[in-house]
Amino acid sequence: MIHIRNAHEGEAEVLANIGLRSWQKAMGSIGSPVELLESASDAFSNFTRNVWLTITVIELNGEVVGWAAREGLDETISDFWIDPGFLRRGLGSALLARIEQDMREQGLEKVSLHTHAGNVDAIGFFKARGYEINWLSIVYSPKLDSDVPTIGLSKALVEDSDGVYGPGI
Repeated sequence: MIHIRNAHEGEAEVLANIGLRSWQKAMGSIGSPVELLESASDAFSNFTRNVWLTITVIELNGEVVGWAAREGLDETISDFWIDPGFLRRGLGSALLARIEQDMREQGLEKVSLHTHAGNVDAIGFFKARGYEINWLSIVYSPKLDSDVPTIGLSKALVEDSDGVYGPGI
């Protein structure tokens, strides 16, 4: 059974480990030297410990298997991680749907995120759910202390109006 909830303060280590395993899989296309892995591990530990209030967790049969965060509590999904052993079970779709629902309820009109350009699985996942690529750039990642080729994606959360002001006739 799938259950989606807010993170708890005491589960930072579990969340960091899921994030790190997922990050390692995602970084496979560009490699992950030991120094980068250590930096990523520290970044996940610090992030999940310090901003756990912005994290939404997904469980499968009582086990935490993924999480997403909106670090700024704005329109940006800053982190989205499903444990690699639990991919292709609908968990990412369920978690994304919940995040988007929360954002709509907060009155936000769009959602955005970014990933590294070689993360074809993530790009395909988000594109299949209505996200469009908006930009491609080299972005410095302070969490990783490295430049990363990055793709920005976004999706409208509200339907576009027909451009007519007032009731249509």
